[in-house]
Amino acid sequence: MLASLTNINKFYNGRQVLNNVSLSIDEHDCIGLVGNNGCGKSTLLKILTGSVEPDRFTERDGIISIASKTTIGYLEQMGGLNSDNTVLEEMRSVFRPVLDAIDRLREIEKEIQAGDNSSADEYQQLSSWIETNDGYNYDVKIRMILNGMGFTEDDLGRTVEGFSGGEKTRLCISRLLLEEPNLLILDEPTNHLDFRTIMWLEDYLRSYRGAVLVVSHDRYFLDRLCTSICEIERGVLKRYKGSYTAFIRQREENDTRQEKEYEMQQKQIAQLETFVAKNLVRASTTKRAQARQKQLDKMERIERPVHETKFAKIHFTYAMEPPIDVLKVKDVDISVGEGLGRKTLIDSVSFNVRRGEKIGIIGDNGIGKSTLLRIIQEQLSHKGIVQWNSNVKISYFEQENRNLNKELTVMEELHSRYPLMTELEIRSQLAQVRLIGENVFKEVGVISGGERAKLCFAIMMNEHGNVLILDEPTNHLDLATKEAIEQALEEYTGTIIFVSHDRYLLSRIADRLIELKEDGCRCHDYGFEKYLEVLRGEEEEQKRAEDAEKFRRNAEAAKTKAENSYRSKQQRSADAKRKQEMSRLEKEIDELQAQIDALSEEITHEEVYSDYELMNSKCAEIDELKKRIDDDFDKLIELDE
Repeated sequence: MLASLTNINKFYNGRQVLNNVSLSIDEHDCIGLVGNNGCGKSTLLKILTGSVEPDRFTERDGIISIASKTTIGYLEQMGGLNSDNTVLEEMRSVFRPVLDAIDRLREIEKEIQAGDNSSADEYQQLSSWIETNDGYNYDVKIRMILNGMGFTEDDLGRTVEGFSGGEKTRLCISRLLLEEPNLLILDEPTNHLDFRTIMWLEDYLRSYRGAVLVVSHDRYFLDRLCTSICEIERGVLKRYKGSYTAFIRQREENDTRQEKEYEMQQKQIAQLETFVAKNLVRASTTKRAQARQKQLDKMERIERPVHETKFAKIHFTYAMEPPIDVLKVKDVDISVGEGLGRKTLIDSVSFNVRRGEKIGIIGDNGIGKSTLLRIIQEQLSHKGIVQWNSNVKISYFEQENRNLNKELTVMEELHSRYPLMTELEIRSQLAQVRLIGENVFKEVGVISGGERAKLCFAIMMNEHGNVLILDEPTNHLDLATKEAIEQALEEYTGTIIFVSHDRYLLSRIADRLIELKEDGCRCHDYGFEKYLEVLRGEEEEQKRAEDAEKFRRNAEAAKTKAENSYRSKQQRSADAKRKQEMSRLEKEIDELQAQIDALSEEITHEEVYSDYELMNSKCAEIDELKKRIDDDFDKLIELDE
C-alpha cells in the first residue's frame, strides 16, 4: 500500500464537505475521482498531499498514512516552473542528481588520465548508480515525453516564459511524468490537450509503473484509463470497480437494489408500528408490542437513494422540416484577421450536409474549427460557396457565450428574448436546466461558465431550430448536465453540426466526422470509434514503414561492411545462424501481425464491442501482440547491427 486515508472529515463555513471518507491506494491502482463541482474532490487531494489538514474530533479521525517508499507527484504543485529556463533546461532539472553524477564522473576520468587513481572506487560506484537509474538516456526520455505532449524540437530552446497558460500546463505534466513518482495525482490533466496528445497520455499512463489518482470530467479518458472509480456525493465517498462505464452501471444497479430494500423495510416498519399502536395499551398483548418496539428501535434504517443533483431536462424540438439537402460548402477558405494581418489557416474546405445528419468537426487546436462554424453562418468573410437550402432555422451555441448580455440578470436575459412568457414560465424553463434559487437573479456576467451554458440551452429550447450548430457544448458542465445534453442531442431528430474535444460526446452523437487539417479537410463517413480505429491503423502502418526503412538501411550498411571485411569460417557460421534467426523473427512478425489483423476485425463486431469485458480482453491481447512485434523488431535491429 502506498497511502491511505481513514475517517477524513472537513467543514467549510459550517458545511460538511467530507464525511468520514476512507480511501486506500495500492501500488498499481488507477483511480478516477468524480463528483459534482464543489463536492470536495480537490479538498481530498490537498489533504492527501498534506497542504490541507482534516478536521479531527476523536483519535480515530483524520488518519493519513503515507508509506516510506511513497513519492507523490501532484500536478497542482508543479505550477512553479522557472520562467527563465528553456524547455530543455527545465526538463533536465528533473535529472539534476544524474547530471551531477555524470559531471563528477568526467572529473574522475581526467584525474585518472593524469595518473591519480585515488577516486577509482568512487568512479565504479557512480558508474553503477548511473546505469541502474538509466542515467545516460535522460535526453531520450525528455524528447519522447515532450514529443508525446505536443512539443516540437524547435520548442526545446524556447524559454518557458514565452508559452501560453495551456502550454505551461502541458510542460508541468511533462516534467511530472519525467519525475516518475510512484503515486501520480492529476487534477483535470486533459484540459488544453488535443486528441492526439490525450491519446498519447492515456497510453502512457496505462503502462505507468506507479499508481495514478486522477480527477477528470473526461469520461472517455476515465473509461480507457481507470481500474476503479471513486464518487464523492453529499460528502460520502463510494468506490466502484472498473471503468467509468462500469461505474455508471453499478451505481444504477445499486440504486435499484437499495430502492427495493428501502421499500421493503418501510413496509415492514409500517406493519410493526401499526401492531405496536394497536396492542401496546392492551394488557394481553403489551409484551408482544414491546418486543416489536424493541425490534423497531434496533433496526438499522436503510436510506432511500437520493442523488445530490437533479438531472436537467433538456429537449430540443422543431416544427418545420427542411429539404433532404441542407447545406453545401464548396472551396471555402478558413482565414482569420483582417487586411495585411489576415492569415489563411486552410485554403479549401468542401462538404455537404443532409437532413438528420449529426456531424462532428474535429482537428488540432487553432486549426479553425470554431471559425468554420461562424463562416457557414455567414458571420465572417470567406472565399467559395456556402449555400443553405430553404426552410432552415439555425440555433447556435457559441462557445464563449458572447451572444448573452452580461449586464442583465439570468431571468431578464431570457425574458428579453421572449417577452410574452410569464415570470412563472421563465422560472420553469430555467429550472429545467437546473438554474434555480438565487442564481436566476444574478447578472449573467457573474455566474459560472457552466451556468451560462445552461442559460444558452434554455434559450435554444425556445428557438425550435431544425439545425443545431454547437461549439464545444459540454465545456464547463458537470457530469450530470453533460449526460443530459448528450441525451437531448441523441433524441433530437434534426440536423446537428458540432465542434467538440469531448470524445464521449463524439462517440455517442456523431455519425459523420469532418477532420480539419492544414492541407484541407477530410470527411469520414463513420463515427468516432471507427475513426480512432482507422487512425491507429494508419499510425501503426507508418511505424511499420519507418521500422522497415530503418531495417533496410541497417541491412545495406551491414552488407557493405561485411563485403569490406575479412570473414573467417567462424564468422560465416555465426553469420548464417544470425540470418537464420532473423528469418525466423521476420516470419514470426508476419504471423503476429496476422493475429492482430484478425483481432482488429473481431472487435468491430457488435457481439464483441457491446461486451465490455470481452472487448477489454481482445484489446489487451492486441496490446500484448504489438509488444511482441516491437520486441522482435528490436531483436532484428540488434542482430543486423
